[in-house]
Parts: sequence; C-alpha cells; structure tokens
Amino acid sequence: FGKVMERLRRLRAGISHNDSAERFTKLGIDVYIGHGKFTSPSTIQVNGKTLKFKRAVVATGGSAALPPIPGLKEAPYLTNASVFNLTVLPRRMVVIGGGPIGLELAQAMQRFGSQVTVLIRSGQIMPKEDDDARAIVKESLINDGMDLLFNLKFIRVEHDAPANEDDFPTIRVVVEQNGVEKIVECEALLVATGRKPNVNNVGLEKAGIEYNAKDGVKVNDQLQTSNKAVYAVGDCCTKFQFTHAADFMARIVIRNALFFGKAKFSDLLIPWATFTEPEVAHVGLYPRDMEANKIAFDTYTKEFDDNDRTILEGQTEGFVKIHVKRGTDRIIGATIVGDGAGDMISEISVAMQSKVGLGSLAGVIHPYPTRAESIRQAGDLFNKTKLTPAVRSLFRNLMAIKR
Repeated sequence: FGKVMERLRRLRAGISHNDSAERFTKLGIDVYIGHGKFTSPSTIQVNGKTLKFKRAVVATGGSAALPPIPGLKEAPYLTNASVFNLTVLPRRMVVIGGGPIGLELAQAMQRFGSQVTVLIRSGQIMPKEDDDARAIVKESLINDGMDLLFNLKFIRVEHDAPANEDDFPTIRVVVEQNGVEKIVECEALLVATGRKPNVNNVGLEKAGIEYNAKDGVKVNDQLQTSNKAVYAVGDCCTKFQFTHAADFMARIVIRNALFFGKAKFSDLLIPWATFTEPEVAHVGLYPRDMEANKIAFDTYTKEFDDNDRTILEGQTEGFVKIHVKRGTDRIIGATIVGDGAGDMISEISVAMQSKVGLGSLAGVIHPYPTRAESIRQAGDLFNKTKLTPAVRSLFRNLMAIKR
C-alpha cells in the first residue's frame, strides 16, 4: 500500500505543472499568491495591493461538505483531498456517504485490504443513477467484501487518540438503524457527503455578487454574476462539479468576457463517469427527467453478456442503454455500465453533439471484438423497429415476385 501511494503522489506531482503558478507566469500572466478579496464592484485586494479590473472571474472551486454529526469536526476524519496522504493501510475504514466519490475510494481501499463499511443515510447508493446501474455496482461492492448500511440516522462520532504517534486513532461512528443503535468502529474515517462551494471570505458582497452558501455564486446562462463585469466558473457556481465541466465553462467565459461572445452554459452537453468497477457513465437525460418533462421516448438496451469481448474477458455485467425521442432516432440520453464505460460514453456524446441519430450509428463499422460494438448493436435494435408488419408483408410479396 505504501509503495502504491508513493507512486500515486509521484505521478500526481508529474502532472501538477498544468495547474502551477510557473505555467501561467511563462504565459505572461501576473500571478499573485495570497488571499484575494473583492473590495468594491471593480477592485480586488491581495497581499495589501489593490487591483482594478474591467472583467473578473470567480473560480474558487468547492470543498468537502461536512454533515452536522456531533463529534465529527473534532474527529481525525479524511476527505477526498486528504485520503491520498495515507502511507499505511488502515485495518478498518468507514466511509460516510454513498455517492460517486465515496464509493470509488471505498472500493479501492477494500481491494487494497482494508475492511470497509459504507454508511448511507438513504436507502440506496448513487442516487442520481438508474436502478439497474445501481444494482450492478452494489453487487460488485458486496462481492468485494464491503459492508453497506442503509437508512441510517447518525447519532455521533467518538474517537480515542492513538497510543503512539505513528499509530491510527480508534474512531467510533454511532448510528441508528430501524430504531436500533449501532457502533461502527474503524481506524480511518472518510467523509464523502458531497461538496460545498467556496464562497465565504472573498468579499462577494462588496462586489455586488449574489450567492448563497448552498448553491454558490448565482450566474446567468452566459455565466455572468449579478455584477455584469464579473463571471464565475466551476464548483463555486454549478451543480455539475466535474473538472471537464469547469474547463468548458472557462472557455465560455473567455469568449463572452473578452471577445463579445454570447455562448451559453445551457448549450453544453456534459457527460460524467463514476470510476467504480464496473464504471458507470452517463450523458443527457435520465428517464425520470423525460417523464417529468412529458417527453415521449424509447429505450434500446444491449447487455454485455451478449458481447464477444466482454464474454472472453469474463466481464459480462453491464449494458449500453440509449434513449431516443419517440418517433425519431435522435439520442437524448444514454447510460453505460461496464469496464471502460467512461471512455465509451464519448462516442454517444459526439453523436448527440453532432446530431447523429442512433440509426446512423448502426452503420458505423466498429472493430471486432470490442465493447463499443454494443453501441452499434443498440443502433441495430432501433433499425429493426422499422420492420413493421406492413413493411414485412411488402418485402415478402417482393421476394415472392423475384422468386
């Protein structure tokens, strides 16, 4: 475990130049290292120096949100930011939260050799995903030996300091399940209950920028704040808390703030992936979204137990599921569950962005044997629906004439 984490930190350091101050100074940008705060609608102060601006961007990001559990703040908890500093494998780990970050890290630690227990307030993992996707991931986690506890009320967190400086503390999470109090003990506690926008102590009020602690900075579709000279991007202003989403929000701001553009955030098509094993990837609308908006749709599903590559690799759990607007082949949403789903979803994202229909994907040759063939085969399923009884009868008559 120690060697693996050492390698991880070494590789992380190798790519850190992408976000380094040095990279920006080499591009000719003036970089100030310090705590920046707005002091008026057109000024920012950093290190005692006042900077005047014509345009500004709030890109303060987000941080781990702590649930209000008595004793948690005082306990030596980990977050997704600090867990990678571990150098010794804890014998037992408790994860609070059943979302993507919590499950990704929980599964990794379980496979390294920790005994992991995931504590979940609700009755399900990955609440944003479809039931069938959740079921496959849940089965995989249980098969790995992980314990999942649902429908919990969190009572308190207790901890005892370690006897030696290099040892782990003993942490106890007290929960109530079905009216019965339980104590779950561990050496490492990971809190993964979502993220909160970083909007405090940056002087947003003095700049006339509307915000709240839960949703972050309020922006319009052009990513302008209530101060039209100030824009915002990333986790501080959107529910799409992904690096790739922040990247494309930044591109919108550059066009709109500097080049008189009118680019809209609502025009972005944002896919995402959860890197459990198997992976879960999604783009577009979920069935519940379409039902809520009264959008008629049809779904075409190709299971991986009917894909030669996944059969040969013994990884047949999962599927490709594509939703189209009823009466057309226009793709309006898709979910993929399986190894490499995060890579596979991009083909569907490209099709949606380029307005390539599911029927057309059936005509794209995919290398054999690959998982991506299941996308083409979902297109075949759509095209088969064109063979209505009337069309079938017509073909029979034509074939009879030819014979």
